[in-house]
Amino acid sequence: MLVLGIETSCDETAAAIVDGEGNVLSNEIYSQLTEHSEFGGVVPEIASRAHIIKIETIIEEALLKANKKLSEIDAIAVTSGPGLIGGVIVGLMTAKGIAASLNKPLICINHLEGHALTCRFTDKCEYPFLLLLASGGHCQFLLVESLAKYKLLGETHDDAIGEAFDKVAKMLDLGYPGGPAVEREALKGNENAFNFPKPFVGREGCDFSLSGLKTAVLRELEKTKPEEVKNILPDICASFQRTVAEIILDRSNNAIAEAKKHLPNVNQFVLSGGVAANKYIGGRLKGFLDDRNFKFYCPPLKLCTDNAAMIAYVGVERLKAGMIDNLNVEPKARWGLS
Repeated sequence: MLVLGIETSCDETAAAIVDGEGNVLSNEIYSQLTEHSEFGGVVPEIASRAHIIKIETIIEEALLKANKKLSEIDAIAVTSGPGLIGGVIVGLMTAKGIAASLNKPLICINHLEGHALTCRFTDKCEYPFLLLLASGGHCQFLLVESLAKYKLLGETHDDAIGEAFDKVAKMLDLGYPGGPAVEREALKGNENAFNFPKPFVGREGCDFSLSGLKTAVLRELEKTKPEEVKNILPDICASFQRTVAEIILDRSNNAIAEAKKHLPNVNQFVLSGGVAANKYIGGRLKGFLDDRNFKFYCPPLKLCTDNAAMIAYVGVERLKAGMIDNLNVEPKARWGLS
């Protein structure tokens, strides 16, 4: 069994080939960082045009790397949402064209499900598990019981974690993408230099709020002379990062309790999405979970951000389960996993 995965939900044009055992034969990605960096964020129209220009080449490269022909592919899996609608349309229409021309099954994948199940092919993580999906656009706790069976336990009321990192980076003029830039600066700073607020910490439930923390960073900058900002920049980054980590630990503690109400024997925790690339947050979470006898899973760096291997793998699981879609599927800008 061979599944071609296609991912175009944001600013990466990606294609991958995954076999029936979950082995990644190829995983090709074209990142649009150059196109968007001068704007400090993703410009949807530019992203859509870049996908159109690059998608054919990326698919060809994935086939070449896997040493496979298009005729050998058994199914096409494609991100059908959520995401920037222009990009989603490019990927979905390309997948439909390939599926129709080859008379192969089309499998439409929720982008979030790709992140959710990455641990299944990287670490052979079994169901069920508790998932913190944290990226620039998403922040939620999900109880993953089995394929296509997800229970939402909590989510952000405003900014996603990755979004907060990007906005703080923009305030500090650190460039785009912001998350890695803040993490790099934090390595040089004192994480206890600033006592930023921790929204929702101590509350019941496992929802998040990051906007107040982001505003607190802005207020600190407003009372600092412009010429002095560079002197406190590493301390701000380190203190902000520590605060985010402590918010995550508090919310995770509640999420574990909530998950055990539904599945008392659950003992696996997965961090997935772009924020999973942050080594400091991953390290803090691992220590926290070790103390609670939870197994901790986090994707390798190259699979934390958007990629097509995760889409192809979910396609493998869905193909085995007989979950096939027709060519009338519409792209979705919004699509909740639960």
